[in-house]
Amino acid sequence: MIIRKLNIKILILLLSIIIVSGYFLISLIIENDKFNNLKSLLNNEKKQLIIKYIIPYRLISQQEKTISKQKQIINKLKNFNWASIELYEKDEVSDIIIKESNIELSNNLTLKKFELNSGFYAGINNHFPGSGYIDFFKDNIVILSSRGILAFRKNLTDDEENFRQIKNNINDFIDIGQYNKSRTFSLKDLLIFNKKIFVSYTEEIKEDCWNTSIIYGDMNYESIKFTKLLSPKECVHSFKNLDKNFNAHSSGGRIQGFDNNHILLSVGEYLERYLAQNKESINGKIIKINIDNNDYEVISMGHRNPQGLYFDKENNFILETEHGPQGGDEINLIELNIANKDKIQNYGWAISSAGEHYGGKNEDSKKKYEKYPLYNSHSEHGFIEPLKSFVPSIGISEIIKIKLNKYVVSSLRDKSLYFFELNKQREIINLNRVEVFERVRDLKIKDNILYLFMEDTASIGVININKY
Repeated sequence: MIIRKLNIKILILLLSIIIVSGYFLISLIIENDKFNNLKSLLNNEKKQLIIKYIIPYRLISQQEKTISKQKQIINKLKNFNWASIELYEKDEVSDIIIKESNIELSNNLTLKKFELNSGFYAGINNHFPGSGYIDFFKDNIVILSSRGILAFRKNLTDDEENFRQIKNNINDFIDIGQYNKSRTFSLKDLLIFNKKIFVSYTEEIKEDCWNTSIIYGDMNYESIKFTKLLSPKECVHSFKNLDKNFNAHSSGGRIQGFDNNHILLSVGEYLERYLAQNKESINGKIIKINIDNNDYEVISMGHRNPQGLYFDKENNFILETEHGPQGGDEINLIELNIANKDKIQNYGWAISSAGEHYGGKNEDSKKKYEKYPLYNSHSEHGFIEPLKSFVPSIGISEIIKIKLNKYVVSSLRDKSLYFFELNKQREIINLNRVEVFERVRDLKIKDNILYLFMEDTASIGVININKY
């Protein structure tokens, strides 16, 4: 009995030695190039089975190396200077190539996407691809990248046609020096109005001190020479500031036509919150600019980061959208018949908001709430209530009118469009969300066709809303 038990132990030991030896032998053969002749007897499928089930550590090691390489590539892409590549293509004046695809949306809507496969590389929020803006001139669609590439084409149905670049001097005003400081320093909007082209941008007024400015020129398809229309004397320093906060994302910059002699501009407060309630500052304001003499007047105040602007001429009001803090994106209606210099319409930031300061109410933010309490009610504190507050925030962007009393607003974070109507009491009704699956930076309408600039793929989206 004892001898039998001993024999079993010896047998188990021998089998263990054979298995371990075989394991290391197979590993040696698989991993060593000296045994290529022997390995050639195994096809690739058998090799992978051996690696997967007999020596899985090698598969794990390979996967770890792959993941590590992928992380290195991603980090390199994040740090890659896409702005330089974009400006190089601008200097080359090369065509912007597009690729078409279709996506079915809700409400029986179809989104046609025209992806810009070249030129639009540097994003405002994303590192890559590029952000941009859309407008029209003489039935041609015009696009502007956030780094100054300006291009046009007749339509989006001719497969043979690319976007052709328009030479310009935009980078005399903001260039690679500013772009390299932060991707948030960028062009902010495009407006073609009365045969003029207007571009807003974050201007470095003084070293590391910024505000939102406008350049303009005569619109044509060959070459445009821009000059300054508005360049504020005041600026917000990127680190020497009162609130110890700064972000050029909060710069506003939306431009809208008003009448033959005026345009509208939204200006953010760059996170210097007190400026929104300072009547002597243009920050946190909607201003009306005289394009003949460069004078301006404040239309409304108490705004945080106005990202959408639409002048409804038929109803004589302005619709404005703005980013709230943590929650509290707003749609505001500015009545022009009661606007005057003595009593500027005030929308409450940074005293009232449906949102919270980032991080919420805690010990670290106690002083911030003492200075900027963010009361949920606007009207109780002498301010105008928004038409709507979005909690949580949707990353609200442009707003436009599509039909009589019907409007649509786009979003960045929520990657959706919100269609709505205004009733006779000027209240929002029939709010309807349509997801488009990408951040929408800009929005335009022409002949019942909705045009979107979608910045996750640097694409122009096209939606026919004729039956909407």
